[in-house]
Amino acid sequence: MNTPEEHKPHERISRAKARAAAGPTFLQHSFRPFFMAAGIWATLAVPFWLLSYRDFLTLPADFDIYLWHRHEMLFGFAAAAIAGFILTAIPNWTGRLPMSGWRLGALAALWLAGRLGFLAAVWAGPIVVAVLDLSFLTALAAVIARELIRGKNWRNLPVLILICLFGLGNWLVHFQTLDLAETAELGIRLSIFTLATLLALIGGRVVPSFTRNWLARRGIEGLPEPMGRFDKIALAVLIVFVVAQVFAPDALATATLALLAGGLHGARLLRWKFWKVLSEPLLWVLHLGYGWLAVAFILIGLAGITDFVPAKAAIHALTVGGFGTMTLAVMTRASLGHTGRELKATWGTTAIFVAITLAAALRVVEPFLDGQFPSAIWISAIAWTAAFGTFSVLYFPVFTQARVQPRQPSARPN
Repeated sequence: MNTPEEHKPHERISRAKARAAAGPTFLQHSFRPFFMAAGIWATLAVPFWLLSYRDFLTLPADFDIYLWHRHEMLFGFAAAAIAGFILTAIPNWTGRLPMSGWRLGALAALWLAGRLGFLAAVWAGPIVVAVLDLSFLTALAAVIARELIRGKNWRNLPVLILICLFGLGNWLVHFQTLDLAETAELGIRLSIFTLATLLALIGGRVVPSFTRNWLARRGIEGLPEPMGRFDKIALAVLIVFVVAQVFAPDALATATLALLAGGLHGARLLRWKFWKVLSEPLLWVLHLGYGWLAVAFILIGLAGITDFVPAKAAIHALTVGGFGTMTLAVMTRASLGHTGRELKATWGTTAIFVAITLAAALRVVEPFLDGQFPSAIWISAIAWTAAFGTFSVLYFPVFTQARVQPRQPSARPN
């Protein structure tokens, strides 16, 4: 965590004034609207896709259902979760006030406009849909750039670069919807693996940090290894693999890099001593989410050198396993912590983690079964929907109610 920078006098606003200026509770911190949006959209979009895939529903747009599914999982669900996390973390990085009030509401409205645009694409047309959809990530990148530059927080510029690359992937998708270029697949690949890099970068900070703090408070010896040369090598190899995967996904060298990246990030996870936190759901789910990243890289590598591993299994290990698990892990923990609640998983929160794990496992295993278990994809979708639907319901009060104030000790009777 960075030490707050010095700020100009007009930026030294008291917390009370900041709250007063922030407007409704729902718009006082970025995690509130964006985590809620991510949860609700994840709950709705997967059943909608599956019903459309099985011809029970028709997508109200001249848009390929497979492309819509991948697009909305990335630029609808994942983009909202990313925005909620990064905009909430930036004040800790820079020492500046959080984005709130009407500005936060306007940014959230851009996200919503992008989702509604696709549903109204038949009437709105591809140009309007593209403008609405591209506006959100463009505005998000601009906000992040402004905050990092004004806060002189150069350490986190890689986060901004990754957000820009993630957004570029969306532009490439829309180039194809506008019949400008056949770049949708390139855009999807770029955004998927940029997001994987972002999760590896952020996960490499928060997972060992939270684990170390939890173990230290309990006096447990053998803390996670601090960030060092090994971690930098693992991230460097991941970046090289991602570049290769984006531009040469079928090359043998790319598969080799995927295997190497998977092994290094699996070893990185071992260095964080995950077996010591198995009694704490809010921690083991973070380790599990990161573990899915390592498994996904290995499966991608194996899919590139053998016919035994289906490519669909590898990509869903990354998206459903890695992205789905990590986003739920971060959203639950951050929502509790930033609202003054105890960092303890209730039975409901633990059930969320179990459901997303079931969803990921079934979605990864299903391609290996060669149609022998056709219900697997349905059960996986139901488990995914249950995980994010339960999250949306259980955490609705967390997002809409004021921060919990610590209890004051009772005065002794005279």
